[in-house]
Amino acid sequence: MKTKSFAQSIESALAQAMADDDRIIIMGEDVQMIRVNLFSRFGKERVLNTPISESAFLGAAVSAALSGLKPIVEIMLVDFIALAMDAVLNHAAKVKKFSGGDWRVPLVIRTACGGGYGDGGQHEQSLWGWLAHIPGLSVLVPSTPADAGGLMLTAIEHEDPVVYFEHKLLADYWLDYMGGNSRKTVTFDIPPEGAHGPVPNEWEAIPMGQAVARREGKDITIISVAVGVHRSIEAAEILEKKGVDATVIDLRSISPLDKEMVCESVAHTGRLIVVDEDYKDFGLSGEWAAVLSEAGVSFKFARVCTDDTIPYARDLEDQTLPNTEKIVKSALRLMKKTDS
Repeated sequence: MKTKSFAQSIESALAQAMADDDRIIIMGEDVQMIRVNLFSRFGKERVLNTPISESAFLGAAVSAALSGLKPIVEIMLVDFIALAMDAVLNHAAKVKKFSGGDWRVPLVIRTACGGGYGDGGQHEQSLWGWLAHIPGLSVLVPSTPADAGGLMLTAIEHEDPVVYFEHKLLADYWLDYMGGNSRKTVTFDIPPEGAHGPVPNEWEAIPMGQAVARREGKDITIISVAVGVHRSIEAAEILEKKGVDATVIDLRSISPLDKEMVCESVAHTGRLIVVDEDYKDFGLSGEWAAVLSEAGVSFKFARVCTDDTIPYARDLEDQTLPNTEKIVKSALRLMKKTDS
């Protein structure tokens, strides 16, 4: 085992996959500069700069996938995927079903997400629940360097479209960009673990839809993805000092969901908190309430989500997004304990 950053792990997995399969190409705005190591190694025929038009280059990537290539398309921020939703919703996600499985779209959409640094509601959304709502799309959200590389390989090897989310507070190059130059006063709520960690010597794909328990406990189950996993672990450590023993499950995949693991855990603890940086209404948290209810699990339920449009003002942003304090308070309410 060795240690890599979150971003280095993704690039390393990409390099391994591209060396093994010459059908893999990378497309996006300024990718020859942003992915300079991959550009230097694989050249301009496989790392392609595109115009600033998400609808154009994502549409082109769907056609490239149908023609035998395996495009990895970079949408710089997931907020901008709205500009290309026709290609995602009406084409990439539906081709397999419409063709009876004769046609496949092996397309990876890599995109950054997440707030906590003052860029507001047009640049800090997560939106994985919105995209997972579309039949035919898989949605992956890693929280550690090991998962970042493994899940990227999973996405590449999948023969149907995958949206791969990279939370900005876990990626060192995003932190350098967001906090540099004129923004040196910006501070981040960064978890102590996640941005750097042990990784395998050679990348292997992680089974899609397989969650993992990051911490075991008997009193309450907390589930999340990305930065939310690390905040949930922090909350669990605080709760332990207050006499509450929490399980923390990292979903890793929004679509498909690991229903079996979560249902088994919640059946044991009888309590569930969903920590979700995506929007609360009509999203992942409500889906889990439905899944567990339909499975006949008896449980108490709470959710710590993004409630409204994310504001620019940092103090207001902190009130809007999930954080460790909110998770602790929510857990104590479920346990009917006071926060003291």
